[in-house]
Amino acid sequence: MPFGIKWLRRQREQPKSAPSAEEQFRLLVEGVADYAIYLLAPDGTVTSWNPGAERIKGYRADEIVGQPFSRFFAPDDCAAGLPERILETARAEGRFEGEGVRVRKNGSRFHAHVVINAMKSAEGKLIGFAKVTRDVTERVEAQQSLQRIQEQLAQSQKMEALGQLTGGMAHDFNNMLAVITGAFQLCQRALGRGEQDKAQEYIASGLDGAKRATDLIKRLLAFARQQPLAPTALDANVLLRNMSEILRRTLSGDIELETVLAGGLWPINADQSQVESALVNLAANARDAMPQGGKLTIETANAHLDDRYAAQHVDVPPGQYVLIAVTDTGTGMSPEQAAKAFEPFFTTKTDNRGTGLGLAQVYGFAKQSGGHARIYSELGHGTTVKLYLPRSAIPPADSRPKRSENTPLGSTRETILVVEDEPRVRQLAAEGLRELGYSVIEADGAEAALNLMSQHSNIALLFTDVVMPKVDGRKLADEALRRRPGLKVLFTTGFTKNAIIHGGVLDPNTHFIAKPFTLEELAHKVREAIGR
Repeated sequence: MPFGIKWLRRQREQPKSAPSAEEQFRLLVEGVADYAIYLLAPDGTVTSWNPGAERIKGYRADEIVGQPFSRFFAPDDCAAGLPERILETARAEGRFEGEGVRVRKNGSRFHAHVVINAMKSAEGKLIGFAKVTRDVTERVEAQQSLQRIQEQLAQSQKMEALGQLTGGMAHDFNNMLAVITGAFQLCQRALGRGEQDKAQEYIASGLDGAKRATDLIKRLLAFARQQPLAPTALDANVLLRNMSEILRRTLSGDIELETVLAGGLWPINADQSQVESALVNLAANARDAMPQGGKLTIETANAHLDDRYAAQHVDVPPGQYVLIAVTDTGTGMSPEQAAKAFEPFFTTKTDNRGTGLGLAQVYGFAKQSGGHARIYSELGHGTTVKLYLPRSAIPPADSRPKRSENTPLGSTRETILVVEDEPRVRQLAAEGLRELGYSVIEADGAEAALNLMSQHSNIALLFTDVVMPKVDGRKLADEALRRRPGLKVLFTTGFTKNAIIHGGVLDPNTHFIAKPFTLEELAHKVREAIGR
């Protein structure tokens, strides 16, 4: 075989030399079609362009090299200086990563995931930026679509819950109104026959129906987290010891009550009456779950809910809490029932007992107080409700003033200005205050009230509704106090989301009574506001 042919064959059989690292990188960049990979000069001018950038952004290399990279931004972003801020971040920190909307050559927009790395010389001088952009429009649109579906589902669930809530409310209120209207109709007939004793019985029945309606409203407000709270520093152990007799009366004789109180318990920041109400509700629920008897255990403990726990539960701030756990040995609930236990009007009772608002009230109170509630249950083994209330930064008071058992009365020397735009409500409040011994003047709004104040210098208390047309009670009180510093003010309303209540919690030293109120409640609140 001739020498020349042998040499050519050997050349074909020998492996070709591998490309350099620079050539390999160039081939890699040019071969990537899913990423826009290009370089920028220190001032943001495009200096190189790969096929992926042409595919994603629509520009050929000869159209874009030498142009500022701000061309890819929407006009609003350019006007806000976003391109400059992005490069400044990469320059200062060495790297920028983020997502945003960018603009193609044809004007269409897309969602981009962007990484920019600063490139520096051996001496540390900035020589440019390496930029990688990925089109993530499909992912972002899929996430947005999923979010819309979730929002629609949540709205559907809200409407279903609202339907359950209004249906339950209508049923319970109809029953209570039937008691009230029936009692007063019978009272009228009895009075017509001169049967005073019968009339008193019917009045008592009507008042009982009204009280049940009032209690239901309070439970609904607690569930809605709109019940006005007056939190103070409390010792939960002392509170439980003082409640032991009430809790024993709530339970039947064949249920054993045990309290396990932790030593060194932190004080809690909560409304005492609402804590007591929650515990009575939980005890009543436990009683109904143990028709054959059993054991109710109430425990206290200090608890720290960490970041991990908070991340797993909605609306639970991490921090220090006091745990009050109420455990029964009753029938328990299935996982499906336990998941719905805090919903309004949900009940496992089959004999029409209760309103189905007990646990909903407990949950609403805990949330409004900045705390947390959890339920654990096993069918046939019992239930534990855990109430977490926030730790107080101040110690509880050593003693609390005890309310007199007698209704406190006023004097005709003490004049109260009643401001209420509803005539019947104003009349009843005024008559009640006169019954308690006070002198009363009435106004149907802020303008009339301020006129009366200029005519009467001996007003001891401004008793005003909060929600009124034109000028509300908060603004009226501000103006009244400006004219007469030191004037005592007592607010009332049936609607609690208003100017005097911030986040559902009463401002310190604000005197407030929720509608509807009894004559005894009014007597104590007025005396408290005026001072003894």
